Amino acid sequence: MAAILALVEADPRGLKRSSCEVLTAARTVAEQLRSSVAAVALTGAAELLEQAALYGVSEGIVLEHELLERYSMPGMAAALAQLIEHEQAHIVLMAATARGKELMPRLAAKLRAGYAPDCVELLVHDGQLLARRPIYAGKVIATVRLRTALHLYALRPNVFTARPVEKPVSMVLRRFRPHLSPGECSAVVREVLRSEGKLDVLEADIIVSGGRGMRGPEHFWMVEELAQLLGGAVGASRAAVDAGWRPHSEQIGQTGKTVSPTLYIACGISGAIQHLAGMSSSKVIVAINKDPEAPIFKVADYGVVGDLFDVLPRLAVKLAHFLGKPVPEGFRRVLERN
Repeated sequence: MAAILALVEADPRGLKRSSCEVLTAARTVAEQLRSSVAAVALTGAAELLEQAALYGVSEGIVLEHELLERYSMPGMAAALAQLIEHEQAHIVLMAATARGKELMPRLAAKLRAGYAPDCVELLVHDGQLLARRPIYAGKVIATVRLRTALHLYALRPNVFTARPVEKPVSMVLRRFRPHLSPGECSAVVREVLRSEGKLDVLEADIIVSGGRGMRGPEHFWMVEELAQLLGGAVGASRAAVDAGWRPHSEQIGQTGKTVSPTLYIACGISGAIQHLAGMSSSKVIVAINKDPEAPIFKVADYGVVGDLFDVLPRLAVKLAHFLGKPVPEGFRRVLERN
């Protein structure tokens, strides 16, 4: 029996970074509460669950049922509810990814459990687990204590640090077969379409984002080429997404994704509070904007006041020379014309 369950996701490359953060948080909480923790695989091959041992979690649970061969949110919620009751778990942790945001409230409703979404910190005080989470668009950090017997927490990605242990532990895998009916698994994911080679902003160490200052979708090639040069991902502000210039999967901010890369380059983004809530925890922030009073400069480590259509080509040349790479074709054509 495990008192703390860490729900993890994987892809063909291994455990997702956000899930590794959950494993670290679960291990830390378990040490303070002197409790046990087990990792539960939601997606990916069972063998990938063994990677949890790198983060100090020695027990893994694999859900086995033919109705779960294709991912079903209602079916997974039913299966996990049975597992939680079987394990007599008191705490369940998962990353607040798109899947986590859908699954955790469903689980809380099924089990009549307390639920704290979008947590940015977990701390133990007087033997009780408390969670800190932003409210009012990040203007206030609330400390939450759940009063139910079962606690569910969704952890904001890229806030908790994934820390492998110095010496990996031995992993023991257990299998759990839930009782499911076809009606509980009527809605399934049959196919997941994604752009080949496109890096998700949640997994990227470098992000180049564009906003309203890009003036239109036809100019976002500059953001794409700069991101490709740096080996990073492309992001966008809500204004750019709402205008139809970029897909919602790239949106960063309160209503998009929360990121914490090593380097964040904001191109033509004014810095509305909703956007800052999603990227202000980045290690280094570089802002490029022609408005010297833009709010983005208040959180930026480095700021360039100027026309991004003049700044970005020059920046691309400098970076290409520094990295020993050729200047991206689009920027090269712009410079040749000028």
